[in-house]
Amino acid sequence: MTTSPPVVPSATTAVRIIGGRPLSGQIAVQGSKNIALHLYAATLLADEPVTLCRTPNITDTQVCARILRHIGAGVEEGNERFAVTPADIVNPIVDLELGRRVRTSAVLGAAVLARAGRTTFPLPGGDAFCPRYIDRHLNAMSAAGAQVRIENGCVRAWFGTGGPRSFRTDVGTPYGPSLGATVSALLLAARAPGTSLIVHPSIEPEVLDTAQFLASGGVGVAWDREGLHVTGTDRIGGGVFTVAGDRIEAATMVMATAATGGSVHLEGISPAEFPDGLVSVMADAGIALHETPSGTRALPFRELIAVRTATGPHPGLPTDTQPQLTALLTQARGVSRIEERVYPRRDTHVTELRRFGAILSSGDHGISVHGPTRLHGAEAQAEDIRAVTALVIAALIAPEPSTIRGMYHLRRGYGRLLDNLVTLGADISIDQET
Repeated sequence: MTTSPPVVPSATTAVRIIGGRPLSGQIAVQGSKNIALHLYAATLLADEPVTLCRTPNITDTQVCARILRHIGAGVEEGNERFAVTPADIVNPIVDLELGRRVRTSAVLGAAVLARAGRTTFPLPGGDAFCPRYIDRHLNAMSAAGAQVRIENGCVRAWFGTGGPRSFRTDVGTPYGPSLGATVSALLLAARAPGTSLIVHPSIEPEVLDTAQFLASGGVGVAWDREGLHVTGTDRIGGGVFTVAGDRIEAATMVMATAATGGSVHLEGISPAEFPDGLVSVMADAGIALHETPSGTRALPFRELIAVRTATGPHPGLPTDTQPQLTALLTQARGVSRIEERVYPRRDTHVTELRRFGAILSSGDHGISVHGPTRLHGAEAQAEDIRAVTALVIAALIAPEPSTIRGMYHLRRGYGRLLDNLVTLGADISIDQET
């Protein structure tokens, strides 16, 4: 087994993995990437200093810190801590180059618009598996009274006089409620006088935690059958807020160990923090989650067996676990079917998994997986954060050496994944190619 000092993978980083061994042990789960990214935007609304604890050490965090500094906020980061001091003068421009590197640029734009009365931000970046539509974000801005224009890959929005007004907006889409648009609308409503209504809001943890953060600062938040009611305020308090454990990282580690015939104890996340749809599909596949005093223990309780499932909004099966689940199910007995109902074209990992010998088919908004299949070593290229973890799982299964490129995607979402896998017994080395 070989290890390397922690590195920040770049476009020229390749990871070599020799699999074929069960992985078992204990690791700590990082703070949630997706929750943290939305909270970073929310901190821009606070009139007092904010400290976020248990923030993940990932590239997207570093990018957001630079964006907030460009806007004018004071930011200190490190040691799982992200401290923000309000800007004396708000620069209304979300840095265009940096903003294109994260998928929350529209949410950041909404925060700046709510605070400064105008903003310019780039269209979203982040993962390449599908377009990032922002029409619901822009509808919320318009409903709050803003003029909105799209020019040369950027959005400009501004209020004629004053700031946002109370409004009503619908963030539902054909694929379920928009998480990002719910947060954008929530941020705008937090600064609008009176009470706004967000119809068909997402109830993902990212939304709930952002709402809780704003409520702790004095924003009125209430849920009922109509939707999410937000009563704004002209002053939002600060304080200390802890980021929840990353349910996607935790699920990735459960699947990686189960795929190799091992088990894992996860510190810092309880079984109750896993979405019901994820718990259900893992149980159907043969993996049980047990609560412990410090977290969760995941144990295969029988051979892996095929499942039929579908991704969906919380508390359903998260779309961000679909690529990893696809890799896991190559080792399950029978034919599995995963319907993708959030991002219908999320299948960039399928072609690359076939390089390892996986028997997969993709189409009609779903993926079919035949198993169990003996995977072999391969060379593969990742195109997004979750696809790269699917390829890592395949390489951990295969007994021959594998090389995976595009590993810089990994650092966008996982601070310690490779180190954690080595702790569990994986044979991993990192090469900086030229």
